[in-house]
Amino acid sequence: MGNGVQEQRASLTQGEVLPLASSSQTESSHEGLMQTRSVLNWLFSGALAGAVAKTAVAPLDRTKIIFQVSSARFSVKEALKLIYRTYLKDGFFSLWRGNSATMVRVIPYAAIQFCAHEQYKGLLGGYYGFQGKALPPFPRFCAGSMAGATAAMLTYPLDMVRARMAVTPKEMYSNILHVFVRISREEGLKTLYRGFTPTMMGVVPYAGLSFFTYETLKKLHAEHSGRPQPYSYERLAFGACAGLISQSASYPLDVVRRRMQTAGVTGHTYGTILGTMREIVSEEGMIRGLFKGLSMNWIKGPMAVGISFTTFDLTQILLRKLHEMGYTN
Repeated sequence: MGNGVQEQRASLTQGEVLPLASSSQTESSHEGLMQTRSVLNWLFSGALAGAVAKTAVAPLDRTKIIFQVSSARFSVKEALKLIYRTYLKDGFFSLWRGNSATMVRVIPYAAIQFCAHEQYKGLLGGYYGFQGKALPPFPRFCAGSMAGATAAMLTYPLDMVRARMAVTPKEMYSNILHVFVRISREEGLKTLYRGFTPTMMGVVPYAGLSFFTYETLKKLHAEHSGRPQPYSYERLAFGACAGLISQSASYPLDVVRRRMQTAGVTGHTYGTILGTMREIVSEEGMIRGLFKGLSMNWIKGPMAVGISFTTFDLTQILLRKLHEMGYTN
């Protein structure tokens, strides 16, 4: 009989322990599933945000690059004339030439950047004790800078290809793969990373200021309005301010990057960042050279960044609502 009691206790003990182990495993599995879903949501929202924003401003972006890599004097009037001449000569859709290469670059770039930003926010929030809350100013800037640098490092050759397609006639490069093949064969694989250093030097302040400004304006809005979420037009305005500030601060390095990227097809030989800057300033002057096309960027940049941030936020809200309604697992 004693043995029977012991067996019953053993059985009882097992009956109590097994559900606890099973519950722990289920909870761990659920957390992993939630994290995976969050990452996939960030990647999808970021990819969509980048694609929508860049497609919306593609004609302005292409025009800006053409002026950046030439010695022609820039003005808004001349830019509009160039857009009109391109339309008359090659048709309406030629204004989006190179946009396929842009999409190949910007979709992974934006997906990685927005996803990395959310991850870095979580890591820095945990480190500084602000998990789930708005980060202090310096970590807020660092999260954006690191996100931009991560995305730029992983997608740089695609940016190089896109710049080449934007400034060359369609007879020179038939498609994205053709650009890779010709550059590798005629100029060497190292050419695919020409301009990488000024890109990284520019993306740190650009992405840092961009995310910092947008997140700060949202935080201030929530504190003063009492509404946790701004309206769509307010998001667009916050993103526009972020784009204006960040692109103005990093613009000279963007000009240097474009000159180095397109040196193989414009007849110049740019070796270093300082050498490229000196040549641009000596030939075209400080303002007309290093800030060429900035006024176009003041139109294009705020539009693109505003659309990008707004699209990301609204897609995140939509995905959360769909999940709550049971349309997604």
